[in-house]
Amino acid sequence: MNQISSHLNSKDLQLAYRIYFTLGALFICALVVSNLIFQKFFSWDFFGIYTFEISVGILPYPITFLITDIVSEIYGRKKANQMVTAGIFASLFSLLIVYVAKVVPATSWSPVSDSLFTTVFGATALAVFASMMAYLLAQYVDIHIYHFWKRVTKGKHLWLRNNFSTFLSQFIDTASVLLLLCAFGLIEWNLFGGLLLGGFLFKILVAAFDTPFLYLGVWLFKKRFNLEEGEEIKLPI
Repeated sequence: MNQISSHLNSKDLQLAYRIYFTLGALFICALVVSNLIFQKFFSWDFFGIYTFEISVGILPYPITFLITDIVSEIYGRKKANQMVTAGIFASLFSLLIVYVAKVVPATSWSPVSDSLFTTVFGATALAVFASMMAYLLAQYVDIHIYHFWKRVTKGKHLWLRNNFSTFLSQFIDTASVLLLLCAFGLIEWNLFGGLLLGGFLFKILVAAFDTPFLYLGVWLFKKRFNLEEGEEIKLPI
């Protein structure tokens, strides 16, 4: 069982809230931006070992998993799930804004014409839907597995629950979103295998790379709020 912190004074509690909201803002920003920029693809030669062909939407996306892991570790499962749900509503709201912007006709002197805007954002509705479904599934799986390993290890071996939860959830996310995008005709099926492998391997590399940052973030939290092993901050609301 996880310990729940109850010794925080009002000043520390206010700071804990501010940090939580800041992490939530970064989380939502990374999620929404990844949905808006996904149609640009790039290649990256990884030291001659493997050449990735992936969407630029992947670049900010792993940040969301790092943030939810930090929130899961420090604030608990409930607050992590709340952040995920807020991300869903933010994505829907951004989709509504893009749709309205698409419907409004451009002026004759507008630097961005209707056709150019449609080319860049025309598939956003389907993309956001596909991404949201994959994201929703992957994030809840990530949080569930993270807390499963946290219970099993009794709050120890942070690297294990971080990587085990992220590896599986990232595979689910990558496979799900590609299946939906191919099913909607936004990506050709013959590209599915390569994009799945490249996207998953890239996310694995990022997940392994962000482990030290997770340790640093958790260490800073524990030092500042005087938390013991496995102890979480319980926010009243």
